Amino acid sequence: MTLSQASRTLSARRLGRPAPDDRLTQQTVGVVHPPKRTRRRRGENGISTIVNRFVAAERALRSAAPHQLLDAVREVLCNQYAAQDAELFLADYGLTLLQPVSAAQHALDPLPVHDSPAGRAFGAQEPYTEDHGGGSVRLHLPVTVRGDRLGVLTVTLPSAEAAGECRTELAEVAEVLGHEVVVADRDTDLYLLARRRDRLTLAAEMQWQLLPARSCARPEFTLGAQLEPAYAVFGDNFDWCVTADRLTLYVTNGMGEGIDASLLTSLGINALRNARRAGIPIADQAALADQAVYAHYRGAAHLSVLLMDLELSTGRLRVVDAGSPRMLRLRDRSVTTVGMEAQLPLGMFEETDYVAQEFTVEPGDRLVLVSDGVHAVVAPGGERYGDRALARAVTSTSLVPAPEVPGAVLRELTGHRGGPEPDDDALVVCLDWHGKQSAP
Repeated sequence: MTLSQASRTLSARRLGRPAPDDRLTQQTVGVVHPPKRTRRRRGENGISTIVNRFVAAERALRSAAPHQLLDAVREVLCNQYAAQDAELFLADYGLTLLQPVSAAQHALDPLPVHDSPAGRAFGAQEPYTEDHGGGSVRLHLPVTVRGDRLGVLTVTLPSAEAAGECRTELAEVAEVLGHEVVVADRDTDLYLLARRRDRLTLAAEMQWQLLPARSCARPEFTLGAQLEPAYAVFGDNFDWCVTADRLTLYVTNGMGEGIDASLLTSLGINALRNARRAGIPIADQAALADQAVYAHYRGAAHLSVLLMDLELSTGRLRVVDAGSPRMLRLRDRSVTTVGMEAQLPLGMFEETDYVAQEFTVEPGDRLVLVSDGVHAVVAPGGERYGDRALARAVTSTSLVPAPEVPGAVLRELTGHRGGPEPDDDALVVCLDWHGKQSAP
């Protein structure tokens, strides 16, 4: 039985009707029951309609070619939900624009993330209804996958009443669309190209392909990260992995510029992943990655990295500080720099030993990690950004969701720097710890 058949069968049985396979069984044994013409209550019919059209949307997306997801969802929304149109916008690499997905280039204009109805839905992660004139409305729906904010699905509907009736249902369709976009990225460049407002440098292309996502959410935590300059980043990088009982996070800063920095970071990140997947502690992960970098560069290049291992059941945090990334903690509106034992960057010397330090995070804590392209940046007058200015930025964004904090800090950093283009790449990671959630 296919997935779509299973969905139809399950939906039918939940509503008390014979499923398709049930009718087949009845006919096979020679007992044929003619369909009964019974009157159903309005509530039952409404549930049936919702289930059927959602299943139709899900089936259309799962069976569509990777490059035709928008066409598939547009067709089913028009046929099943009386939509007049549908468009998909994806956040660009700099998280400043929502770029339209279209086979025809420049068919639609990009939308600003911070000053548009679609951007409002993207930032708040809630559906937002916009008056479109003539009685019709646009319903902007976040397209998000496990906390990774991809973009917005905009659906034009004939009335505000129609939008209100199917608002929750269309939000679920947008979520299914997000999952299909992530899968489709394996087979087509359409969605990667749609995210670009400019061409990536080769070094930046390598770095973005190395990243896991820009945000992640689970009941225990919410995580967000951003790189700058997004289209020309060099050696800064981040990586994370979530299992049932722990979160592992790396923040890296490879020395050098351009492709040399990207190659160094790629070697370091993949060495760390290889060690992590062998199931060894983070101190040993650092040691094995250190050997890999040293074996290739013989001390001529090194990689600064902050390794974190967070136990989700207890909030116990193990950290290895092997270089320049900094960590600040916001607790009860008070910001402190987390003091850690500075250890050697990866690859500086042969067979370096590393030691993990232990901390405890409390529910409500916010951890902000930055590379030296943030805390060491210099203003035109020669003043370093420093820990004090960084602490002010963390405090001023205390009410901002974790995925939006990196962008807010980097925008403030641009003002301090006095120009849009940084001399060094900058990285901000924000982790909100909610604590272990009790089972419902």
